[in-house]
Amino acid sequence: FEMLGNFSFGDYFKEDTISWAWEFITGVLGLPRDRLWVTVHPTDDDARRLWESKIGMPRDRVISLEENFWAMGDTGPCGPCTEIFYDHGPSVAGGPPGSADQDGDRYIEFWNLVFPQFDRQPDGALAPLPQPGVDTGMGLERISAIMQGVHSNYEIDLFRNLLAAVGDIAGIRGADAQLANASVRVIADHIRSTAFLIADGVMPGNEDRSYVLRRIIRRALRHGHMLQIREPFFHTLVAPLAREMGDAYPLLRERADDVSAALLREEKRFAETLSQGMELLDRTIADLSGKTIPGNVVFQLYDTFGFPTDLTADVARERGLAVDMPGFEAAMEAQRDRGRAAARFSA
Repeated sequence: FEMLGNFSFGDYFKEDTISWAWEFITGVLGLPRDRLWVTVHPTDDDARRLWESKIGMPRDRVISLEENFWAMGDTGPCGPCTEIFYDHGPSVAGGPPGSADQDGDRYIEFWNLVFPQFDRQPDGALAPLPQPGVDTGMGLERISAIMQGVHSNYEIDLFRNLLAAVGDIAGIRGADAQLANASVRVIADHIRSTAFLIADGVMPGNEDRSYVLRRIIRRALRHGHMLQIREPFFHTLVAPLAREMGDAYPLLRERADDVSAALLREEKRFAETLSQGMELLDRTIADLSGKTIPGNVVFQLYDTFGFPTDLTADVARERGLAVDMPGFEAAMEAQRDRGRAAARFSA
C-alpha cells in the first residue's frame, strides 16, 4: 500500500497536528463529521481534551485504547498516538474500535497521528525527549476507498485496471467476478509491490530484502497456478501497472522493460519447481488422514524440488492444515549428519 504522511521534528505538536488533520479531512476532503471516530491512549489527556474541546468530537466517539502507543523498539523514541476511523455505515458488519466486534469492516482506521515525546530507557522509564515530534501515516488506498464510496481497497480506481488485466489472462470475465476472486486480488496486489521494489533496485535473491521480493513473486506465481495459468504471465502486468501509476512514479515507466525482464527470468526459474512441487503437495494433501503435512514431505519438497518451506506453509494455511516443522528440521539435521559423515569418510 501507499503511505501518505506529514512530520515535525521539534516544531508543531499535538494541537496543530489534530487541528490540521481535522481541517483536511472535513474541510478539504469533505468527510461527514458524524462518520468519524478517534482513539487515544488512556494516558494522553492532551489528545482527548483537544478532540473533545477544540474539535468538538462527542465524548463517546473518543475511545481510549491501550494499544495506542508507538515505539521503535524496546528502547528509544516512543509516544502515544491517536487514530482516525471512518464509519462505513450499518450495512457493513463490525463495531467501533475497542468493541467486541471491532475486527469487522464497518469502522476503518485510515490515519494515525503519532506523537514521539518520550525516550524509553533500558529500565523501561520514559524520559521526555528534548524536542517532541510528529509522525503521521495515512493509507492512500483506504482514503481513496472512502472518497470513492466503495468499501474494499480493491474496488478503487488504482486497482480496477490491474484486476481486469489479471482477469483477462485467467479467463475471468466481468469486474464483479474478478473482484471476488482472491487469487486475482493477490496477483494484482503483488505486481505493485514487486514492480516498485525492482524499479528501486532490489533484485530477487536468497538473502535479506532480495529474498522477501522472491517470496512475494513466488506467492503471486502460485496464485497464477491456482488460476490454471501455466505460461509466464506475471511480467506482462508491468505494462498496465506503468500505465496506471507511471505519471505519479516516472521511474516505474522508465524502468518498465527492466522490471518486466527481471520478473520473466524469475518466472522461468521457478516454473518447473512450482509445477512439480504443487503436484506432490496436492497429492499428499489428498491422501492425508489428519490435518498436518508430514515433515518428511516438506523436506522432500524442499530438497528434491527446491520448493520453499514458507510456500508449503502458505498452502497448508489456506487449506486449514498445519505443517510438521519439527519433523522437517529433523530431516534437515539428518541430512547434515549424512553430509558430515561422508566428509569424514572421504578424508
